[in-house]
Amino acid sequence: MTPGTPPLEPERAVPGSAADVVGMLRSAGETLAVAESCTGGWLGREITSVPGACAAFWGGVIAYDNAAKLSLLSVSPETLETHGAVSLETAVEMATGVAGLSNATWAVAITGLAGPAGGTRDKPVGTVCVAVAGPIQLCRTYQLPGGREDVRRQAVGRALGLLQEALESR
Repeated sequence: MTPGTPPLEPERAVPGSAADVVGMLRSAGETLAVAESCTGGWLGREITSVPGACAAFWGGVIAYDNAAKLSLLSVSPETLETHGAVSLETAVEMATGVAGLSNATWAVAITGLAGPAGGTRDKPVGTVCVAVAGPIQLCRTYQLPGGREDVRRQAVGRALGLLQEALESR
């Protein structure tokens, strides 16, 4: 998966549904692992709120600090130095890292700037990068509006939506 530098993806009208994703995974006998930074476990919480998720969900890693990204998810120091923690490259390496830890069929990673501080001209608050690793590999950058909790909530929806897109494409 080569992230490159695609333009920001416009906000999708309908984010993915945890229930739909879990149902698709269970039907296919597949599993999922997640790596989260700015969402701090929210994606895992959404997935585990679905009855029967245990048949498809391995679990997740909350790698909020760069040291956790390096040591737990094997994100390379060069990636963090060159592209930063909030980048498609880092999201891809986070997804690949949690896939390796879990041996899950699919992995999803989220990294971003939820705010209120930390944004720059090139990466303003609301920038979120999501990567899916598995039989189909996707990655996108989103610019999400709103305050901290709005950005985090929308990031979870976009991650579920991107995973759902990959699941439907296999």
